[in-house]
Amino acid sequence: MHALVIGATGATGKDLVQQLLADQSVERVSVFVRRNLALQHDKLHIHTIDFDRPQHWSQLVKGDVLFSCLGTTIKAAGSQEAQWKVDFDYQYQFADAASANGVPRYILVSSSGADAKSRVFYSRMKGQLEEAVKKLPFEAVTIIQPPILDRKDSDRKGEKIGLKVIQVLNKVGMFRSQRPLSTQELAATMIRAAKENKTGITTWTGEEVRTPEVAG
Repeated sequence: MHALVIGATGATGKDLVQQLLADQSVERVSVFVRRNLALQHDKLHIHTIDFDRPQHWSQLVKGDVLFSCLGTTIKAAGSQEAQWKVDFDYQYQFADAASANGVPRYILVSSSGADAKSRVFYSRMKGQLEEAVKKLPFEAVTIIQPPILDRKDSDRKGEKIGLKVIQVLNKVGMFRSQRPLSTQELAATMIRAAKENKTGITTWTGEEVRTPEVAG
C-alpha cells in the first residue's frame, strides 16, 4: 500500500503516520506538510508544500489511499473564514486532486454531529465537506465521525472541558457510546478502513469507529 496523508502534524496524524510506518503491508507513506517533519524512515517521503498553490503539488497526490485528518480551531486560525480554508478548502482540494489522479480510496476524519444544514458553524462545515467529497469519483470513500477525542497534550480548551465532562458521566454509566476515543485508536480505525475491500460510500459512527478488541 502507498498511503498519502494530510494532517500529519496533528495529534491524529502523528499517530497515523507512526502506525503506517510500522505496518508491514504499507510500502510507502507520502505526507504533505507546510513545514518539514523531524522524522526519518525508509518508507517515509515528505512533501513540503504551499497548500494555497495546488498547481505545484496536485500531480504528486498519487497512491492507493488518501488519509485526510487535517484540521484547526477558530482560536488557532483566527476566524471562521480562516478555519474554513484549512478544514474545508484544503481537504477538498486534496481529495479532488487524488480522485483526478486515480487514487481509489479516500478516508476522511469528520466529526460526530456533522450536518451540512446545521446552524452550528463547525458542524455545518464538516457536513458540507462530507457532501462535497461524496461526489468525487473515488472507488471507496469512508467518512469517520469519531466522538470527542482524547489527544495527547491537547491545547484545545473546549475539547479538554468536554473530555472531562464525558469522562465523569461515563463513570456513572451515562453516554457510554460517546466515551472519548484516543487518537491512537482513531488512527488504527483509519488503517482498518483502508484495508477493507468495500466500495462505495460508507460512514462510520459510534462503535464502528472503535477497534474491535476495545469496542465493548
